[in-house]
Amino acid sequence: MTHPLFGDAYVIRDRNGEPLTAMSILDWDRPTEIPAIAEPAKLPPGSGALLLNTIAELAVRAGVRILHYSGPYPTPALYRALLRSFRTTATEAEFTADVLGRALRVARDPIAIDFEPAPHTRVELACGFAELRDGLERAVIEGTSYDRGGSPARLVDGACELWFGDACWARIAELSPRGELVAGPFAPPPVTSEIVGRAFPPPLRAALAELVAEAVPAPLAAAVRETVTRRTLVWADLGTRVARRTPTGFEVHAALWDRIAPLGMARLALAVVEALAPVVTTTLVAELSRRTMGAP
Repeated sequence: MTHPLFGDAYVIRDRNGEPLTAMSILDWDRPTEIPAIAEPAKLPPGSGALLLNTIAELAVRAGVRILHYSGPYPTPALYRALLRSFRTTATEAEFTADVLGRALRVARDPIAIDFEPAPHTRVELACGFAELRDGLERAVIEGTSYDRGGSPARLVDGACELWFGDACWARIAELSPRGELVAGPFAPPPVTSEIVGRAFPPPLRAALAELVAEAVPAPLAAAVRETVTRRTLVWADLGTRVARRTPTGFEVHAALWDRIAPLGMARLALAVVEALAPVVTTTLVAELSRRTMGAP
C-alpha cells in the first residue's frame, strides 16, 4: 500500500483480516532497520514484541550485526521492548531524547544508536508466554508483564509476583526454568480499602504532575504536566495492573495506598509517579500519533 506519511508500507491486519495500522517497508531477508509503525497502540498485546523478536532472528540468520530504529516514536516503551530482542550500550534517555520532535515531523531517518540482535526464545502458554534468553527473563501472564527487578510485577526465581512496598502482595504464577507453567495463574486478592473509587484532589494531582513530568523524557514533560493536571486521577482495584488509562484520565492501584502510605507520604508519591509515568507517556504518544495520522 501507499501510506500518506511512510510512502510504501505494509498493512498490519488482525486475525479477521481487518486493517489495524501500517508499517514501513522492511527487507525481510536482510533487515538493517527497525521499522516504523504508524499507530503502535493499535497492535494487539504482545504482537509488537513478537515482531521485534522476529526481526532480530532474521538479522542473526542473515549475519546483520547492527540495526537502527528509523521511525517517529522512540519512546521509553519501545526502548524497553527492544532490549528484549536486542542489546545496546545507549541509555533510555539517549534513545528518547528527540521523541517529541520526531513524532511531530514523522521522522524516518535512522537514529544513530546501534542495536545488536539478541533474540529470545518465546515459550507459548495457555495464559500468555515466557521469554528465555539468559535464562528465564520475562513472562507475560494474562496481559501483565513480569520482569526481573520489575515493579510492581516482578519475576523472582520463576515466580510471577506483585510487590507493593517491601513485600510480595500476591503470587500470580510459577514457571519452570524452561518457561513452562508450573502453578497458576491465580487471581490477586481484592482490595477492600475505603480508598477505592476516591479521586485525587486537584492540588495533589497538580503536585504529582510536576513529579511525573520529571520522570518522563524531557521533550514530553510539558505535555505530561498538563495531562496529569487536567485529567482525573482515581484510586481503583486494578488486579495485576498498577495503573491504567480511563476515558477521563487515569486510575492507580489502591494497594499502593494500603501498602506504601504507612511507610510515608513521600514514598507513596514516588510509587504513584512510577506507576503513572509509563501509562501517561504511552497515552500521549498514542494521541499524538492519531493526530499526526489525521485520525479524529
